[in-house]
Amino acid sequence: MTEPTAVRGGGGGPSSRAPRPLWRRLLRWAGVLVLVFAVVPMLGAAVHALVASWGRSHSVADVPERAVGMVLGAKADPGRPSAFLAARLDVAAELFEAGRIRAILVSGDGLARSNHETRVMRNYLVQRGIPAEKVVEDPAGFDTYDSCVRARDVFGVTDVTLVTQDYHVNRALTICRAAGVDAVGVGDTTMLGRFPYNWSKGWVREWPARVKMEWDLITARPPQQDPPDPSLLEAAGS
Repeated sequence: MTEPTAVRGGGGGPSSRAPRPLWRRLLRWAGVLVLVFAVVPMLGAAVHALVASWGRSHSVADVPERAVGMVLGAKADPGRPSAFLAARLDVAAELFEAGRIRAILVSGDGLARSNHETRVMRNYLVQRGIPAEKVVEDPAGFDTYDSCVRARDVFGVTDVTLVTQDYHVNRALTICRAAGVDAVGVGDTTMLGRFPYNWSKGWVREWPARVKMEWDLITARPPQQDPPDPSLLEAAGS
């Protein structure tokens, strides 16, 4: 006599499915944590930067006139700027020559560890024909937040044209505007064609950098404190 065939999955009895391996469950929760603590903050900070800087990025030809242009620092080689930094300085020189700005603040890390970045920046502009008295150094602009806050507190800047690479403009505008500085920006795009890999690295680096921006703005982190320096406004007014 033939035995009846057992029916699988019937009657609501205990399932025969094996439990999911522990490593898969841990991987799933790791993905959730990455989403919550990394992706969501980066997206939120990117939206903030986009909204805060909307309509404030220009070309050399159409940027509104400002008394001061501020070039944000980047890598300097011994005695000369890197290609990316030189491109920023070239934009500032064009702005000056077009009468869009009257003085230039070069802001970066002026210490030996960074090859005296601001000195290199100033020398480059002077070699390009910008009068030396029109270029002022801020050697304690160690990052974008420091540069914007010190432009306000140390150099008395209330409005400025920011000069940097295009992918960096939105974050710089957001920080300066949050600091109470009426900022517009001109971003260099020439490096995209010359060094696409380095450009892509810079673009990717902006995502976590914007999260740091949010932290700096929330905590109002004080940069290096120095007495007021009137030299920049004197250069812009003379």
